[in-house]
Amino acid sequence: MASTISLPTGSDHVAPDCRGMNFYRMDQSLHDLLGIYLDPALAKHLEPHFDRLGELAGGRLDELAEIADKHSPVLHARDRFGRDEDWIEYHPAYREMEKIAFGDFGLHAMSHRAGVLGWPHPMPAIAKYAFQYLFVQAEFGLMCPVSVSDTSIYVINRYGSPQLKERLIPRMTSQDFGQLLKGTQFMTEKSGGSDVGSFETIARIEGGEWRLYGEKWFCSHADADVALLLARPEGAGKGTRGLALFAMPRRLDDGSRNSYRIVRLKDKLGTKSMASGEIRLEGALAWLVGDARNGFKQMMDQVNLSRLSHGVRAASMMRRCLNEALCVARTRNAFDKHLIEMPLVRRQLLKLIVPTEQALSIYGYTAHMMDRANRGEEGPQSVLRILTPLFKFRACRDNIRVATGAMEMRGGNGYIEDWINARLVRDAHVGVLWEGTSNIASLDAITRAVGKLNAHQALAASLRSMLAGADGIPDSYREQLGTIADRAVSFAEQVATNGDEESVRLAADALYNVASAVLMAWEASRSGNGKRLLLSKMIVEHRLGPQDPIAPGDSRFDRAAAALLLDERAVTLAQAAALIG
Repeated sequence: MASTISLPTGSDHVAPDCRGMNFYRMDQSLHDLLGIYLDPALAKHLEPHFDRLGELAGGRLDELAEIADKHSPVLHARDRFGRDEDWIEYHPAYREMEKIAFGDFGLHAMSHRAGVLGWPHPMPAIAKYAFQYLFVQAEFGLMCPVSVSDTSIYVINRYGSPQLKERLIPRMTSQDFGQLLKGTQFMTEKSGGSDVGSFETIARIEGGEWRLYGEKWFCSHADADVALLLARPEGAGKGTRGLALFAMPRRLDDGSRNSYRIVRLKDKLGTKSMASGEIRLEGALAWLVGDARNGFKQMMDQVNLSRLSHGVRAASMMRRCLNEALCVARTRNAFDKHLIEMPLVRRQLLKLIVPTEQALSIYGYTAHMMDRANRGEEGPQSVLRILTPLFKFRACRDNIRVATGAMEMRGGNGYIEDWINARLVRDAHVGVLWEGTSNIASLDAITRAVGKLNAHQALAASLRSMLAGADGIPDSYREQLGTIADRAVSFAEQVATNGDEESVRLAADALYNVASAVLMAWEASRSGNGKRLLLSKMIVEHRLGPQDPIAPGDSRFDRAAAALLLDERAVTLAQAAALIG
């Protein structure tokens, strides 16, 4: 019998993607980060759970996300009897992802109650966001319902009456789908998105109960069981001070539908798996949350938590983009070379690596500050207050550029919906819209956190402390970082003091970049991973240093750093220090 010869085909030349990989095992940067911040006992307990979610994210979850993206939710205005029972039909793939997120891992509940994943205490923020980071590498859209459920629980726990908490919290933190109440927030109105003070929704007391009238224009997770929203009680003043915060149930105690309608679903550019819609309030029953005079301030707690989650999601999506780009560059051949051997490809990969690793560092430190702030520490509260809008501002903008660069690395296939790149590009853009645009986030960081709260001073003190403890870092580089940090902090203060709105984004950029550069140097000293020190230097050289666009640069450091950063082998702290020293 003649032997069968397997001949190569054209398909053998198509670069693979990351499906089938374990996104936790392959992420040394995340391992280093968790090793720095996570309690060792908790880290040991969570290791198999991180590993399981990493495998799912690269496997089954990735497959489900692709299916759900292609089968968007469908709104049904009436049931078969002609009753106005507007309901949303989801593809089974989306429902299976919900089971993984809410049921199997309890992502919405893990920081609010004991017992999730077998841990006897609520999880710290650093652990919760690590799970979000792994999940979003496969599916971005569903993380919105998970996040707003999580943040709704926080707000109701903090501001709700004992009766309201007893009514809602046990079911909102459940992992049993027969009991679970998923949460959301409905903010935007036709009259204003960022201009919250112009909201027109009215709250009236009728028969001893609050009833809401008006419209909400952009409502993600439109069919959630409990929605937090702002409304103006009749007779209240104008602007944000006249707004109260309410919790509105989807269904009443007798199981009937509350008096509001999902008018239509939005036909969105991205996040197509998740339903966003328009809501008409027709006297909907709602429960007051907290003090009616402080509704906006209370809602801002949820907005800021959502902003932090958006930063983590951007970090996660950039990691997936980077891994896809590396997968192509290491396997694709052109002109008798692997792409990764080519100078321009290496340069492009560095432009993806730097912002990806910056976002990871800022996530880790911001979550760590949140855990300390939750214990009542004042300094971390101020650091958290400024880092949150900085993270939301810069990481979400970087995500768009990284997603586009990764698509280009795959070439024409990156533009085809068979591959994940097109979805990553589409989904990346929502980060600069939800919970405030880039202008709003930078204004919040500079004019409010710096100008009104002096939070930059706490950040400066934190950066100085990290530099002082960064053993193994060359003294000359430590001094350089300290000087740049002082300049960035002074610039932000000057912009805030002078009311120079045109410069707030420059000031926000500078603070984000210098914070991440210091963090990476400090992380290198703590983990021994020299790659983080090299990345710190790359930030200083390319994001904080002066650039002459028409002068040839000295690329010796870049070439040497690229050789180490793109090598899959480890780099010691001593190797990196020798290169930058």
